[in-house]
Amino acid sequence: MESAVSIFFILLSLGLLMFLAYRGWSVILMAPVCALLAAAASGLHVLPTYTELFMAKTATYFKNFFPLFMLGAVFGKVMEDSGAARAIASAVVRSLGRERAILSVVLACAILTYGGVSLFVVAFAVYPFAAALFKEAGIPKRLIPGCIALGSFTFTMVGLPGTPQIQNMIPTRYFGTTAYAAPVTGIIYSLIVFVAGVAWLEWRRRKAMAAGEGYGQHTKNEPANDNSDKLPSVWLSLLPMVAVLVLNFILTRVFKDLNPEIMKPFAGASPIAQVAPTWALIVALVVGIVMAILFNWRTMKDKYVASLNQGTLGSLLAILNTASEVGYGNTIAALAGFKAIAAGLLSIKLGGTPLVSEALTVNVLAGITGSASGGMSIALETMGKQYLEWAMNIGLSPELLHRVAAMASSGFDTLPHNGAVITLLAICGLTHRDSYLDIFMVATVITFATGFLLALLAPVIGIV
Repeated sequence: MESAVSIFFILLSLGLLMFLAYRGWSVILMAPVCALLAAAASGLHVLPTYTELFMAKTATYFKNFFPLFMLGAVFGKVMEDSGAARAIASAVVRSLGRERAILSVVLACAILTYGGVSLFVVAFAVYPFAAALFKEAGIPKRLIPGCIALGSFTFTMVGLPGTPQIQNMIPTRYFGTTAYAAPVTGIIYSLIVFVAGVAWLEWRRRKAMAAGEGYGQHTKNEPANDNSDKLPSVWLSLLPMVAVLVLNFILTRVFKDLNPEIMKPFAGASPIAQVAPTWALIVALVVGIVMAILFNWRTMKDKYVASLNQGTLGSLLAILNTASEVGYGNTIAALAGFKAIAAGLLSIKLGGTPLVSEALTVNVLAGITGSASGGMSIALETMGKQYLEWAMNIGLSPELLHRVAAMASSGFDTLPHNGAVITLLAICGLTHRDSYLDIFMVATVITFATGFLLALLAPVIGIV
C-alpha cells in the first residue's frame, strides 16, 4: 500500500514538472518543489530531503561535469563568433546543392556536433543556410527542425565513437570506459538512424511537394542576407574540431596510464580510470578553443574576451537546469515507490543481459526529465552498479553498457517538453504544430527502436 501511494505521488510530481516545464517555468526553481511534494507525500521530512539529498546530488553532478559543460559552451561560442561554424555549415550545404538539401543540412549538423560544437550553436549556425536552401528549392520550411534534430540530437550525440558531447562522456564515470566504447555497435546504430531519418524526411518532402506545398509564407525569424563570402576558410575552421577529436582519443589513453599515486594527496578522489576521459576532453577542448581563436585572430582579436565570458555564462544555465533535474531524479529514486519501479525494471531479463533493462530505464528517465544527460545520470547513479555487476557475472563487456546507455538517452528525451526541442523551434520561427511530428519521428521513434533492437541483439551477434 505504501509503495502504491508513493508511486501515485511520484507520477503526480512528474506530471506537474513536465507541465510546468512545458509552460515555461524554470526547472531550477520547480524541480525541488516537485521533488519535495513527492517526498513529503511519501513520509520524508522536507528540509532534510532538500539540503541533504536534493542539493547533495545536484552539487555532485555540478562538480563532475561543470568543466565539460563550460568548455563545450565556450568552444561552441568561439566557433560561432569567429564564423568557423557557419563556414563549415555553408560549405557542406553549398557543395551538395539544392537537389540534396535535406542531406546537406543533416550532414552539416552532424559534422559540427561530432566536432564538439554544442547543439544550440549548431542550430544557430545551420538554420540560416538551411532556410535559404529550402526556399530556393521550394521545400517546406517546416521540415528544417527535423533535419537539424537528426543531425544534432541523435547519432552524432550518442552513437559515433569518440563524440565529445556530454551524453557520451557520462557513462565513462560509471563503467570505467572511454568515449570510444563499443565502436561497432555505435557505428551500426549511427548508420541505421541516419539512413532511416533521411529516408523519413525525404518521404515527407516528396509528399509535400506532390501536394503543391512550397517553402510557405513565413515572416518570423527569417534569416538575413547570406554573407558567406566573408566567412573564414572552411579547412582552417575544421582544424580545431579535428584537434578535439584526436587529442581526446590520445590523451584518454595517456591519462589512464598515469601513476595512481598522484591521487593520494586528495581525500576521496576518484580512481584515475574514472576521471581520465574527463581530463582528456578538458585538455582537448582547451586546445580547440585556443586554436579557434588564433586561426581567426583578425575576427576575434576585439571580441575573444566577450566570447569566452558569454560562453562561460551560457554554460551555467545549461548545467544548473540539468543538475536540478538530476537532484530531482535522485530524490524520487529514494522513495519507496521508485524502489518498486526500479525492481521491476531490473527484473527485465529479456535477452539474458542487463542491456534491455538499461535501455528502458534510461529512456524512461530521460523522457521524465526532458533531458538526455539528466535522465541517463539518474539511471546510472541509481542502478549503474547493479548493471555493471550483472554484466561482470555473465561476461558482458562494460563497453556495451556504456554505448547502450548513451544510445538510450537519445529517445524519449525529445518529448515536447524537452528544452532543446523548444529552443530549436524558436530559432526556426516555427511551432510544435508545424514541425514536431518530424522531430518525434527522427529523434524519438527511430532512435528508440534502433537502440532497443541493438540492446537486444548486440550480445547475440557478438558485436562490441
